[in-house]
Order: sequence, then structure tokens, then C-alpha cells
Amino acid sequence: MNKRIHVKRTGTIRFLTIGALGFCLFAASCGDLSLPMSWPGGGSAPRNDPVGPAQKLPSTKSQTSDQQNKAPINPNAQTPYRPPVQREPYRPPVFAQPAPRGEPLAPPPYNQTTSSPPSPAPAFPSRAPEPEPPAPRFDEPVPGAPAAQPARPSFEQYLNRPIPSVSADPETQPEMPPPPPMKTSGVRVALLLPLTGPNKNIGKAMLNAAQLALFSFSEKTFELLVHDTKGTPDGAIDAAQLAIGDGARLILGPLLSASVKAIANSARAANVSVISFTSDRSAVGEGVFTLGFIPSAEVRRVVRYARQRGVQNFAALAPGTLYGETVLQTFREAVEQSGGSIVRIDQYDPNARDFAPLIRDLADYENRRGALLEQRNRLKERDDELSQRALKRLEKLQTIGPVAFEALFLADGGKRLQSVAALLPFYDIDPAKVRMLGTGQWDEPGIGREPALIGGWFAAPPLTARANFAAQYRQVYARNPPRLATLAYDATALATVLARNTEGPKFSIKALTTPSGFVGRDGIFRLLPSGLPERGLAVLQVGPRTNKVINPPPESFSDAALN
Repeated sequence: MNKRIHVKRTGTIRFLTIGALGFCLFAASCGDLSLPMSWPGGGSAPRNDPVGPAQKLPSTKSQTSDQQNKAPINPNAQTPYRPPVQREPYRPPVFAQPAPRGEPLAPPPYNQTTSSPPSPAPAFPSRAPEPEPPAPRFDEPVPGAPAAQPARPSFEQYLNRPIPSVSADPETQPEMPPPPPMKTSGVRVALLLPLTGPNKNIGKAMLNAAQLALFSFSEKTFELLVHDTKGTPDGAIDAAQLAIGDGARLILGPLLSASVKAIANSARAANVSVISFTSDRSAVGEGVFTLGFIPSAEVRRVVRYARQRGVQNFAALAPGTLYGETVLQTFREAVEQSGGSIVRIDQYDPNARDFAPLIRDLADYENRRGALLEQRNRLKERDDELSQRALKRLEKLQTIGPVAFEALFLADGGKRLQSVAALLPFYDIDPAKVRMLGTGQWDEPGIGREPALIGGWFAAPPLTARANFAAQYRQVYARNPPRLATLAYDATALATVLARNTEGPKFSIKALTTPSGFVGRDGIFRLLPSGLPERGLAVLQVGPRTNKVINPPPESFSDAALN
């Protein structure tokens, strides 16, 4: 029985202990229980004891930061009087006005008394402003209170400034002038080439040639600014404006005629001269020049030489293009001025594939063939030995009688030239009796692969200086340069020479049109005030493998042999 009583007491104690612990947890969760509680064993549990009094649990309701940091309230403690902190009314800052020269820049002090009330701010729905606290009744600052802030600048006067209206129609907006040139200590020259697009290969080759001239002639203060025209007029305009904005004093390029015409106005407005590479004489003038090969000068040179060699009657074939029209006009003038005669001029469709009817008509093949057949029939009617010998000679001929001209001017190049020239012997236009004349388009390697052109004459720059350039180009870039690469070389070399002047670079029109001219990789040349170039051209004769000079170029522009 004692054992049962002991077990019963032990269970009762455990039951009371568990009940007291649950009551404490319940009271802690329902109220502010911050004082230590008595435990069944008496006293209170120490704070380092692993089983201590229940702590205050966080409330499930959201509390502000002031409530979370609030210390336990002691009802017996007396809180000392702390007067409210004085608050300055909000004053928006003012932007600092520019200070006079020599005085430090500082924001102006806030002036509470203004001559005119500030602009009213736009009305927005908001709560009613809270009343400001009353002013304190003491003069000394309260310990721990923040110090009064100095007056801050205000930008209120800038908030309500009217916004300028901008027209959405691009046609009504005024055209923006080109950006002012950038100030630089060196001499900047721009090079505009089609580095992308269908003409990118020739553009990159001309850039390589310009770099050769740059490494050979330029000084440290010379800068070459390269811009891509993309082969379009719009791309050329963007490139020219970037070049002018970067401080370019001279523009070299573009290559194409449409691109040159597109940038002309921008260059003239910025007073920047242009040395382009086009062959279109209508794209130059008023500060826009070209170093391109103008066919009119080549035509005059070769016609003059043919007249000196006794050629009197001329004929011409040209494509029905703007180039063909320009060349034929110059051809007529050159023959008339030199005292020659033009027998016939024909033009053909540049897209045609069959040129046989054209050549047949030019050679007067039907009449000459008919005359041959009639002569054979008369000889066959005779039985004498002399007539029979003459008949055997006529059997090897296709026609009888010469053509009406002594020289045939072929104003074309490339595959069309080869197609036309191959038909000439077939319709009995004998290259051994009729001299073939051409333009600078004949100045390319392999022109003598067509036998009908061997022995023909054309005008072009001399070969010696250009051969040296081609060897240097192959040594650096491991490929042959295109024919137009020398234009970029000479233009870059000219710019570097004019930039070496001790008084500053001379890129004026007067300096560019020096009467004595310059010596380049294509011989002597000079720029005329009209924008066209004048060159000292040689007369070359087509050979089976290479061409040779049969009439040298003039050594100066005072030479009587000048074209």
C-alpha cells in the first residue's frame, strides 16, 4: 500500500508540474509577461539555465518599428520632460546660378521675401497637411536633438518652364548644319572608300595603296581618317559628315560618281576640298576635284598621235551608254580639230550578245563580197593563163576592196571589247591594214590575248612608275593591285606633301591647282580650277604579252607634246 501511495504522489507531482508549465506558456502568449515566474521548486530559474522562464513571443499582428523598439513600461518610473524638436519648413532647393568670371560658384541663399510669388504647383489629390508642432519655449537646444539645417537651393523656378514644341513632320524641320570641326594639334585628312557593298574589293585595294603612301611620306602629326561609304550616296553623306565632324581638313574620295555628287554640298558648306576618284566630269567643280582617268584626255591624245602618223579617215564603235556618248563627243571634236575625217560612227546595245550584224554592216561586207564574186565570174570566162592565176588568188579572199576607213576607234573594254574585236577579221576588217584605237580601258594585263587588237594604239599613263608601285604592292600584300589603286596612292601622297608646310597645311584651291603640277605613280598630273585633272599621257601599243610605249609622255606641262 505504501508503494501505491508513493506512485500516486509521484504522478500527482508530475501532473501539477506539467499543468503549471502549460499555464505559463498560455499567459506568455496572451499578455506582456516580463517578470520571472516562480517554479514549483521555489525561486526563479537563472538566465544561463537551459530550462528558463518563457520569453515574450512575437505577436501575429504587424507592428511598427517604434512599437518593436519600445522599452517595457515601468508604471513607477517618471519620464523627464522633453520639449518637441523644432522643424524647419520644407524649402525646395534652387539651382546655382553661374558666378561671374573669377568668383567661386556657390548656391545663392534662400530668400524668404521674394518679389513675386512662386508658380503654383500642379494640384494633385492628397491628404490634408498635418499641423506643425508648436514652437519650443526655450532658447537653448535640447541635448541630442539634430542641429538646424542650412537653407538649401531650390529648383522650383525650373519646374514650370514651358517645353519647346517640336514638329513631328521631318520635312518641316530645318536642315541641321554640319558639326563644327574638331580641334586637334595634328593634320587630319579623311579617306572615303566603299569598304562594304559590291565595290568592296576595289575599295580595300585602294585603302592598301593609301597605307603604302602613308608609311612612305607622312609625318607623326598626319592622321588619315578612313570612313566606309558602303557604295551608296547615303553612306557617303554619313561618312563625309563624320569626317568633317572629326576635323578633317581635306577629303580623299569617294570612288563613285553618285557618291561624289552627294557629298559636294556638305563639303562646300564646311569649306573642305574634295579630291575624288571618279571619271565623271559632271561631278566636279567648285572645290570638288578628281584624280580619275578622264576618257576625253585619252581620246585627244591618241587621235592626235594617229594624225601625226598619217591617218586621215576614222570610224568609231561605242556602247550606247553615258560613257559612250561622252567619248564619241570628244572623238568628233578631236578629229575635227586635227584635220581628219569621220567616215562612220555606230553605237550598240551594251547588253547585246551577238555583235555580228553590227560588224557585218560596218565592214560593208555584202557589197565587198558581191564585188569579189563578180570578179571571179569574169575571170572564169577567160581561158588565158594570167586570168587563171588571178582567179586562184581570189579564191583565198572573202571580199575585195578596202574598207572606207584607216583607223577604227573602239571605245570599250573588258569582255565586250574582246567579243567585238574577234568578229573584225571574220568580216574582213584586217587589223594589219586598219589601225585599232582605244582608250584607257585597254590599259589592263592580257589585252593582247585577242589577236585582232595586237598592234592597236591607246593613250595611258607611263608604265615605269606604275611598275615600281605594283612591285611594292605585291611585296606587301602578296597580290597584284587593280588599275585604280594608284589613284589612292597619289592622292594620299599629295595630301601628306601639302601638310608638311611650316606655316600649316595648304589645302586651299590655290595650293591644289599649282600650275607646275605634281609627279605621281601615274606620271605628272595637275588639278585644274574646273576640278578636272590634266595628265602627261603616253601612247602605248598592244603586244602579245605586254604593252610598250611608242610615244613617251611629256616631262612637264610646258612641253609642246602635252595632250
